Amino acid sequence: MKVLIVKTSSMGDVIHTFPALEDARRARPDIAFDWCVEEAFAGIVALHPAIRGIHTVAIRRWRKSLLDKNTWREAAHLRSALRGCRYDLVIDAQGLLKSALVAKQASAPISGFDKASAREPSATLFYNHRYAVPRNLHAIERTRRLFGLALGYQPDLSELGSGIVPPSGDWAGIDGKTAFLLHGTSREDKKWPVEDWIKTAQMIVAWGMTPVTTWSNAPERAVAEAIAKAEPRTMVVPKSPLAGIAAILGRSTLVIGADTGLTHLASAFGLPTVAVFLATEPGLTGPRGPFSSTLLAASGGRVTPAEVMAEAERLLALSRANISKD
Repeated sequence: MKVLIVKTSSMGDVIHTFPALEDARRARPDIAFDWCVEEAFAGIVALHPAIRGIHTVAIRRWRKSLLDKNTWREAAHLRSALRGCRYDLVIDAQGLLKSALVAKQASAPISGFDKASAREPSATLFYNHRYAVPRNLHAIERTRRLFGLALGYQPDLSELGSGIVPPSGDWAGIDGKTAFLLHGTSREDKKWPVEDWIKTAQMIVAWGMTPVTTWSNAPERAVAEAIAKAEPRTMVVPKSPLAGIAAILGRSTLVIGADTGLTHLASAFGLPTVAVFLATEPGLTGPRGPFSSTLLAASGGRVTPAEVMAEAERLLALSRANISKD
C-alpha cells in the first residue's frame, strides 16, 4: 500500500506529525509512505526513516508570483509527479483548504478530519473519508488519532515517540557538554531579551557547559554576536542549512529555546528542552517530548534566567535518571 502524507507547514506542525507516522510504521509495516511538504522543510521530513519519497511545494513563494509561468510550470510538475506515484490513499493531516487542494492533485482517495474537526471546514469538501477527532486535544494526539482511524489501528497514546534521530555531522570546535540557545523566532513579542540570553549563557558556562547559538538573518546575527561578546566561550554557528543545524542541535546536552520550530525539533529528538513562551500560549501546539517543558510568562510578567536554569536542572536530572534506569 502506498500512502501520501500532506502536511506542508510549518516546521512545528511537520514535527508534530512524526509521532503519528511512527505509530503507523509500527502498526502497518505493509505501507510505504511519501510526504508532500513546503520546500523549506524537506530536510526535516527526511529525518524520519519511514519516509520513502518527498514531494515539495512552494505555496508561500507561488503566492507572490501567481502570474509567473515558472510558478505554473512547477505546480504542473508537482501534479504530474503525484499522479505518477499512483497512491492508494492520501492523508491530509493539515485540514486546510490549501492542503486539501494539494492532496487532490494526487488523484487518489483522501482521508482527513471531518467538518467539525478540521481547521478549515471547507477542506473537507475534497475528502473521501472524514473522521471526527476532538479539537481540544494537542495537535500531536489529534494527528495520531487521525492516522489510526484512516489506516485501521489504535495508537498507544500512553507512549510518545517521534522516530527521528539527529543527522550525522558536527561542527569543529565544539567539545564536551553543550547547551544550544535558540533565540531566533518569527515575531518580536516572542523574543526573550538579549540580556536574559547573555545571563543564561554565563550560567551555562558556570555549569561547565559550552553555550552554542546560531542565526538565520541579520537581526538574529546581532543577538548571537552580542551573546558571544558578553560570554566569549559561546560558540556561534554561522548561518547553515537546516540539516547542519539539526546535526549540532541533536548532539546538545541541553536546549533552551524561544517559540520556534527548532525548539519543537529538540523536543522531538528527546533532548532536555526548556521552551520560553512570552507572547503565545503553548496550549495545544506547544513542544512535546519526554524531557521537554514550557515556561510561560504571566500577563505583563517575564521569565527569568534563574527560572529557566532551575527548570533545565530538573530536566537534566530526569534525563540522567532515565539513562540510569535503562
